[in-house]
Amino acid sequence: MTPSYLQLLENGELERRAERAWDMLRACRLCPRDCGVDRLAGEKGVCRSGELPWVSSANAHHGEEPPISGTHGSGTIFLTNCNLHCVFCQNYPISQLGNGEETTIEGLAGMMLSLQERGCHNINFVTPTHFMPQIVRAVLIAARGGLRLPLVWNCGGYESIDALSLLDGIVDIYMPDCKYGLDEHGEKYSSAPGYFTHACAALKEMYRQVGPLAMDDDGIAVRGLIIRHLVLPNDISRTGTVFRFIAEELGTDVFMSIMEQYFPAHRALSIPEMSRRITDDEYDDALGVAEDIGLTTGWAQDRSDPGGC
Repeated sequence: MTPSYLQLLENGELERRAERAWDMLRACRLCPRDCGVDRLAGEKGVCRSGELPWVSSANAHHGEEPPISGTHGSGTIFLTNCNLHCVFCQNYPISQLGNGEETTIEGLAGMMLSLQERGCHNINFVTPTHFMPQIVRAVLIAARGGLRLPLVWNCGGYESIDALSLLDGIVDIYMPDCKYGLDEHGEKYSSAPGYFTHACAALKEMYRQVGPLAMDDDGIAVRGLIIRHLVLPNDISRTGTVFRFIAEELGTDVFMSIMEQYFPAHRALSIPEMSRRITDDEYDDALGVAEDIGLTTGWAQDRSDPGGC
């Protein structure tokens, strides 16, 4: 399946989208926070990011879900900073402490082409929300330079519908988190007001754009939606609410990745209800809810391998 952004490149729409996305930086509304800062003038909002993208790493990654990693790896580009402030973030040196280096739009495009040359199955933007305009500009340059891989939007689920609408036909595979089934928990543990409300709207828009997961003859994802859900201790994630929304509003054909790899990273050790790993019973309960609801397509985590699926 040919990535749809190539059609947008051919008819000039990809360039128009890049221009419209860039204009969103003048009064930033790339996520539901609507900070309104002028990032082109050097102002920074909650994500602490300015005009140019920051990248922590770009490499072939073999630890994603099987259709994403495949045999040659997913071409992951880890963007620095985040529009969420999760107290338990396992990548907090990148997302919260700002580890990474500033790069140009051309440099970001070059990373994509380099990962393609290495044989990766896709280009996987990790924590991309706050750098959407920069990514779209870089995709335009990379596509003109021969990029032909599917694009994966690997995000935290706290997304703006206005921003997502500009990605329609550009992103091939959405891989969002749905972290909480309760708005109050999104605000308490991720400083994200209205998290579940916004995540529900975002998931519906993503599914409208790309539909259920489609794979090629080798089992490699080419288009569609994968939803990740990290089971949290003491049901802070409100797993049942999340799963019921997905089954009722999107359908039971959605591919789920139900993860049990939580550990109290970053500031979580100082928060009593988050200061331990989840128990076997908590994870089994989450899988049982998914089975009862009919969300049986996708992956549970290998209990012997905290990073595996």
